[in-house]
Amino acid sequence: MRSSDILIVDDEIGIRELLSEILQDEGYSVALAENAEVARQLRNQIRPALVLLDIWMPDCDGVTLLKEWAKSGQLNMPVVMMSGHASIDTAVEATRIGAFDFLEKPIALQKLLATVQRGLKYGDMQANTSLSLDKLGKSEPIQELKRQLERVSKVKSPVLLTGEPGSGFELVARFFHQGNTPWVTPAKLEQLADAPLELLQKANNGVLFLPEIGQYPRRIQQGLLFLLSKLDRFNVRLVCSCSRPLQELLVDPECDNRLLTALSSVIVPIPPLREHAEDIIHLAEQLLTELVESKQVPPRKLTTAALNALRQYDWPGNLEQLRSILKSIALTAEADAIDAPEVSKVLAQFKHEKPVEETGFDFNLPLRELREQLERRYFEYHITLENGNMSRVALKVGLERTHLYRKLKQLGIKFSRRTAEEPSSS
Repeated sequence: MRSSDILIVDDEIGIRELLSEILQDEGYSVALAENAEVARQLRNQIRPALVLLDIWMPDCDGVTLLKEWAKSGQLNMPVVMMSGHASIDTAVEATRIGAFDFLEKPIALQKLLATVQRGLKYGDMQANTSLSLDKLGKSEPIQELKRQLERVSKVKSPVLLTGEPGSGFELVARFFHQGNTPWVTPAKLEQLADAPLELLQKANNGVLFLPEIGQYPRRIQQGLLFLLSKLDRFNVRLVCSCSRPLQELLVDPECDNRLLTALSSVIVPIPPLREHAEDIIHLAEQLLTELVESKQVPPRKLTTAALNALRQYDWPGNLEQLRSILKSIALTAEADAIDAPEVSKVLAQFKHEKPVEETGFDFNLPLRELREQLERRYFEYHITLENGNMSRVALKVGLERTHLYRKLKQLGIKFSRRTAEEPSSS
C-alpha cells in the first residue's frame, strides 16, 4: 500500500465526519473533500490508497468524477461508491467504469470496515503486480527509453521524468531502485515542508520518489528546494515525475522556477502509449494475464479482433488507462473470450471528438495558390491538435521532422523548435 490515507468525498458534513471518526479510530489517516473539485486536488496531492466517493454531489456527481479519473489514467486506486438513492443501473455503471465496490447508505459499521479492508488489500495486490520496465515492450521508443535510463543511472543527479498522465511514472522510477534499499514515497506532501530531513533519513542510501511535482503548492516547493540541498548527505537518489508541460510551468506564477532549474539537469521523457502502439497487443495480453492470476477478474482471453481494437485507440490516459479499461471489460464480459464489440463499447465512452473546421476555401483561386492554402490549413490544424508537439505532428502527417520543418518554412508557418524537440537527458 502506498500510504494508509483514505479520501472521503461527500457533500454532507455529518457523513464525512462520522466516517472519518470511525476510520481514524481504526488507525487509518483520513482526508476529507466536500465536493469533486477538492477531491481532484487531494487525489493529486496525497495519492490516497482508497477513495470513498458519494454519487450525489452538487458540483459534479461521483460517477462523472470516476469516469474522469478513468479517462485520464488516474483511476489507479480502489474507489468505493456510496449512495442512499442510487439505482442498480447506477451501481452497475460505476462498476463497469472501474469502481471497486458499492456501499448503500446508511452504511453499517462492519460493512464499512470490511469493504475498506478488502479495498486496501486489493490496492496493495495491484501495486505488487505492476509491470516491470523490462515488460514495457520491445519497440524502438521503449528501447531508447531503456538506453537513456541506463546512461542516467550512472550519475547521481536528481531525475525528472516527464510525460502524459498515466505514463507509468512510478514503474519507470523503480528502474533506479536496487534490492534491499529503501524506496520512499511521502504519505503526505506536507512532509516535504514539515519534515524533509525525516524523509531523507527514511530513504537513506535508497530512492525518494516524488510524483506529480507540477501540482505542488508553493510551500511544498520550498520544502523540496531545501531537501535537494541535503541529498548528498543521506546518499539519496531523488526521482520526480511531472505530467504538466514544462513550458506551462515556466510561466505559471505559482511555480518556483528555481525548483525547475534544480531538477532540469537530467530530464527523461516517457513516450506516450500511442507512440509505441506496436507494444499495445503485448501489453494488453500481459496485463490481462496478471489481472486474472491475481484474481481481480474472472478468467478471460482477448480475441485477435479485440486486440486490434485496443491497438487502434489513441490512449490519452496511457498505460494506467489501458489497465483500467481491461479490468472493466474483463469484469463485464459475458463470455471467457472478449471480442471486438465489447472492447469498442467500453472505448466509445472515452473517445473525444476532434475539432472540425469549415473549409472556407476560395475555389476561384489558381490551383497552386489553393493548394498552398490547403496545405497551410492542414499543417496548422495538426500543430494545434498536438499542442505544438512536432514529433507527433510529423508522425501524424507522415513526414520526417527535417522535411516537415522545411515544408512549414516554405508555407510561412511559424513554430518553435524549443517546443518541437524532445527534452534532453543531460
